[in-house]
Amino acid sequence: MNLYPAIDLKNGECVRLKQGDMAQVTVFNSDPAAQARAWAAAGFRYLHLVDLDGAFAGRPANAAAVRAIRAAIDLPIQLGGGIRDEATIEAWLDAGITRVILGTVAVRDPALVKVAAKRWPGRVVVGIDARGGRVAVEGWAEASDLDAIDLAKKFTDAGVAAIVYTDIDRDGLLKGVNVAATAAMARAVPIPVIASGGLAGIEDLVALKAEIASGARIDGAILGRALYDGRIDPAAALKEAA
Repeated sequence: MNLYPAIDLKNGECVRLKQGDMAQVTVFNSDPAAQARAWAAAGFRYLHLVDLDGAFAGRPANAAAVRAIRAAIDLPIQLGGGIRDEATIEAWLDAGITRVILGTVAVRDPALVKVAAKRWPGRVVVGIDARGGRVAVEGWAEASDLDAIDLAKKFTDAGVAAIVYTDIDRDGLLKGVNVAATAAMARAVPIPVIASGGLAGIEDLVALKAEIASGARIDGAILGRALYDGRIDPAAALKEAA
């Protein structure tokens, strides 16, 4: 099971939000590149980046911080937030980002996701962010009537590398991962699903592993506030994941 420590970027700083609310922000490190080096030194093998300002603006807004992180570490990086067209996808991949995460555009223009997944095999991830099982877009500011699993099914044969499934109601609140919803999606589509939102402790990793053992295609989990708060020890998490 893969673990993805998250670096969420706002105004060039490493922050965490509560339920995606830009007004409920905690700054954990004013130097995102230093934070990336710290997670690499802790033994993590991947990094998950989100350009929060970009998600609301609809275009990259923390490019300098992303490039600084890319230069600071050798780990594979997946990046989401404000990536809405083919040119932006290409620019980030050319800049050394390993995988791009497409969220809002997966709802607005699923054909673009399919084109990108075919053009860049293994480098396009779909981000599905849901509140009460319904997909939210534009930095979670807008709700839709689209069911999260129905959206996932649109990309069954598209060749996307993974789906990041985030339960917005739990994100940043340390309520625990929505294991049931994550597993349901992972059983509904043949695409590996990455759990995101609310991970609070090692017990969440244990629960996700149990679903994997029973056949759910769960790739791993994104670690956020619990990692920054010290509720999860990196060594213990990595040992459990292994």
